Amino acid sequence: MSKFITTPLGRFRAVALLEGASYLLLAFTMVLKYKYEMPFPNKVVGMIHGLLFVTYVVLLIQVAIEFRWKAGKVTLAFLASLVPFGTFYADKKIY
Repeated sequence: MSKFITTPLGRFRAVALLEGASYLLLAFTMVLKYKYEMPFPNKVVGMIHGLLFVTYVVLLIQVAIEFRWKAGKVTLAFLASLVPFGTFYADKKIY
């Protein structure tokens, strides 16, 4: 197994990238839902994105405690999950 996902920080980063990708995919499925009246892809991607977001927050808390991140760093990492492309930027600049 890759060393990347065997550490707490590695798992957090992997989920962060998946969460960011699901956020972008959700934007695409919103177009399908509202412009082309195809709600099913949005339901599926929305559920996956929601699960990834919750996982991201749980892993953020775990990493913040384990590595004793300051409140500012934790806040920036959380805010990155709310902005499109935010987790990709945070992966390069914060972690």
